[in-house]
Amino acid sequence: MTNQPQQFASDNYAGMCPEALDAMLRANDGSATAYGEDVWTQRAADSFRKLFDSDCEVFFVFNGTAANSLALAALCQSYHSVICAASAHVVTDECGAPEFFSNGSKLLTVQSDDAKLTPEAIRALATSRSDIHFPKPRVVTITQPTETGLVYSIEEVRAIAAVCRELDLKLHMDGARFAHACATLGCTPAEISWQAGVDVLCFGGTKNGMAVGDAVIFFDRALAEDFGYRCKQAGQLASKMRFLSAPWVGLMESGAWLRNAEHGNACAARLADQVRGLPGIELIFPVGANAVFLDAPQPVLEGLRARGWRFYTFIGGGARFMFAWDAQLARVDELARDIRAVSTAPEALVA
Repeated sequence: MTNQPQQFASDNYAGMCPEALDAMLRANDGSATAYGEDVWTQRAADSFRKLFDSDCEVFFVFNGTAANSLALAALCQSYHSVICAASAHVVTDECGAPEFFSNGSKLLTVQSDDAKLTPEAIRALATSRSDIHFPKPRVVTITQPTETGLVYSIEEVRAIAAVCRELDLKLHMDGARFAHACATLGCTPAEISWQAGVDVLCFGGTKNGMAVGDAVIFFDRALAEDFGYRCKQAGQLASKMRFLSAPWVGLMESGAWLRNAEHGNACAARLADQVRGLPGIELIFPVGANAVFLDAPQPVLEGLRARGWRFYTFIGGGARFMFAWDAQLARVDELARDIRAVSTAPEALVA
């Protein structure tokens, strides 16, 4: 039992939500067939098919790095390339895993102030060269929500998918916080995935109330050919698969996947509302999901750290705060009060 006050530097700080934990404990009752040949894994996969209203192919892996990297590798040959935003997680935070697992497929990046891709940017990059000396564009990957916390609308995803079809590109969605995007848009998962033209989705569980685990969902089953072998080769085939899949059953069947995301989003909006207009404090990006990015003078950031707050400044240069399923409203309010206090302190105003 920890007595440390709750922090909002990352939604990875959160533990398991009760629904996921309860399902895992129930899966621990007795023995079960190994390597995914168990009732829990079948039930979890069927839950995704029901949620998306699609006869999709579903695979369970340990984390988002594996999900994204193996999914992209399944869509590419080594001489292909993947178009993505320059700040995309697959570029900045996967330690080269997408290139490693695809045997060298190159990531072609697009500079974007808000981390979103546009149809125009995709077309310009994909058609910039067509000679044999250049890695052939094969896939577009978009992050939903983006690393800046913004959410692609259904119309934006459809427009990107239309360009992909026009240029014979596949569309992959990195959905580490996919549930939060659904909560923001108030739409069904199908509406911003396969119905909008997404071919493969990586649905994040780790940031939505699970301890570990992401799901790779192929809406076009043909693209999933031999994907199980990729998972095994990459060390992602859990022998006791039920402990990866059962928490998904808890999330899906209870509806917690959406409630958790709605709560995280609401906490982000709560903080933003309380600090908006404070001297020297600016929102770097609009609050689209469960992230708040604050631009503040250095004395303010130092003052927050002195009061014990942890946060990252690697995107946009300001403080990033992330809110998970277990964010305590009183603690969110405490953070807001501390931001107000340090931002109005004489030393901050002088700076």
